[in-house]
Amino acid sequence: MNVSHHLADVNGAELHYVSAGDTGSPILLVHGWPETWWAFRELIPLLAETHRVYAVDLRGFGDSSHADGDYDPATSAEDLHHLVQHLGAGPVHLSVQDISGGVGFHLAATHAADVLSLIAVETTLPGYGLENLADVNHGGSWHVGFLGTPGIPELLLPGHERDLLAGWAYPMMSATKDAVTDADLDEFLRTYARPDGWRGTAGLYQAIFADHGATRELAESSPLTVPVLTVGGPSASLTENTFRQVSAGEVTSVHLDGVGHLVAQEAPGPLADAILTFAARVDNGHLAEQR
Repeated sequence: MNVSHHLADVNGAELHYVSAGDTGSPILLVHGWPETWWAFRELIPLLAETHRVYAVDLRGFGDSSHADGDYDPATSAEDLHHLVQHLGAGPVHLSVQDISGGVGFHLAATHAADVLSLIAVETTLPGYGLENLADVNHGGSWHVGFLGTPGIPELLLPGHERDLLAGWAYPMMSATKDAVTDADLDEFLRTYARPDGWRGTAGLYQAIFADHGATRELAESSPLTVPVLTVGGPSASLTENTFRQVSAGEVTSVHLDGVGHLVAQEAPGPLADAILTFAARVDNGHLAEQR
């Protein structure tokens, strides 16, 4: 995979991102948990054949800064706003997944001029089902509340990154054998094991339980006006239902059968096909913003 690595000082954070491709409309890929930009290692070259592609490490993740500061979705959205300006590439097709759904929603709702379209992969938002994923009595997972409890990830996880990520998270989330190799896990673990490597995770998960209706209020006052594509495997319906509720424009949905939660890693080809088809329709004016 041929990518260029960059660092950008934006909004009080140093963001690491990679780039590939030199033609076509820009696509910005934003990872979820437990991921970094490396989650897009197989997707990037497929998109870069016809698009300029960027994949970023959110603040507190990967090789981006882990300094003191806020790590909530609104702050990370401001980071992306400044990154888009830094890139000088014009508005981007913004792809978010998993816990970064809230980051992408905030950016598209508050800085719509930065966003050509929003692609939501296996994600939802506080007030629309995200907090329910902590309810272990009704199909939720223990890790949502654990990671969202102030002080707990930073206290208990350093030194146990491999136990959690390689031993539990990736096997649990993936439905595709060998989609994530030992070498891939080593790359993810390298950065999660950095000093303060859990700050990004803790900030985004804590925001789930500190939202208190703010995301729903923003969605009601500033519904998305850009075209939206939702893509999902096991959470396809949840993702689609969420973004239909927060969008005033057109929503297109794709369900990928037989794929687990890690869509970009398990099915880069089908995901690339969905993104490229959708982006072409937006770029050609077949899906128009409704401002």
